[in-house]
Amino acid sequence: QVQLVESGGGLVQAGGSLRLSCAASGSIFSINNMGWYRQAPGNQRELVAAMPTGGTTNYADAVKGRFTISRDNAKNTVYLQMNSLKPEDTALYYCSSIIRLRPSGPDYKYWGQGTQVTVSS
Repeated sequence: QVQLVESGGGLVQAGGSLRLSCAASGSIFSINNMGWYRQAPGNQRELVAAMPTGGTTNYADAVKGRFTISRDNAKNTVYLQMNSLKPEDTALYYCSSIIRLRPSGPDYKYWGQGTQVTVSS
């Protein structure tokens, strides 16, 4: 089976930085996309940033210029560098990945367990 394990969340003051990491492990043939979502209390889960393999990275408008997504393909790991954090960035952050287990497919979408990011004003 496949597991996504996140780390790096925590409590930070407004204007501070955090770096999230997410490592995929298991019987993986290929990874087609890795990204980050977040969900604040009372809100729907929303895309923060995604980095398709060989594709164009995209960001939510609310984080453009402040957050940077990157991948280490050799380690099946995705990172989210979050700078200039704001209280409205407070949420549970989830790693997500679209993974192929066999050469012939299909692709499956997997989720991490979530890591809490809290930004104090």
